[in-house]
Amino acid sequence: MTNNDNLNTNWRKVAAAVYKKPTDAKILGSVEIDVTDIEEYISKKRKEGLRITLTHIFTLIIARALKEDVPELNVSVVRGKVIPRSSIEASVSVLLRDNQLSSVKVPDADKMTLKELADFLFQGIKESRKGSENKTMKMKGLLGSIPWPFRGWIFRFFKMLTIDLGFSIPSLGLSSSSFGSFVISNIGSLGLEAGFPALFPVSNVSFVMILGGVDTRPWVVDGKIVPRRILWLGTAIDHRAADGFHGGKLFRYIREVLNDIEQLERKPSWCE
Repeated sequence: MTNNDNLNTNWRKVAAAVYKKPTDAKILGSVEIDVTDIEEYISKKRKEGLRITLTHIFTLIIARALKEDVPELNVSVVRGKVIPRSSIEASVSVLLRDNQLSSVKVPDADKMTLKELADFLFQGIKESRKGSENKTMKMKGLLGSIPWPFRGWIFRFFKMLTIDLGFSIPSLGLSSSSFGSFVISNIGSLGLEAGFPALFPVSNVSFVMILGGVDTRPWVVDGKIVPRRILWLGTAIDHRAADGFHGGKLFRYIREVLNDIEQLERKPSWCE
């Protein structure tokens, strides 16, 4: 686990005081990734009965990255201090039948295999789409029923209690870690080729990852231009908690694991 003193450098303390989330404390970054071989791998696994998508693969890779290579991103900002999280939890955005967005929270995502993650998300999405409201959806309904401008006042009050001061309200499902370590959303499945995510004010995650569309494009492989399947990947990072350097490390880790994708089928070394 990352030491608090290493996280709370003088710059981090200044950033927490200067920036307000998410108005101006945001770093945006993107890369394009060749997923031709990954799509073939997904097709092969689906024929074998393992129902996975690019979302499953990138969720698992990112969770393992926070454990193995970029623990500085597995943090939250509470009372002006960067606090390391005790575990790695992923929030995966899902689209419900009424075109509302919800999310499935995956505990200890870094310890899962690809099959375990696929099974967990399948069940979570199934329950969400059947109408089993989680606490987040219930809170949305409660807040949405309050007349304006009282709605904004109550929102800011709960945000101050949970996000700014770090208190938890279990009965409402609210805490400074309600969304876990990071949020991932596949906007490519909605028809959008690219887009940068928002840092939702009450999520208190250090970054949000977006999977865009996948297109067939000319690509240079071994010095030759060939048609390849290219994915647009974008992120927004809370600048109070991290820098562009950490985003670069995350993207490099993703590329490395994609070159050895089969490792996601096995338990990681820290589980042995």
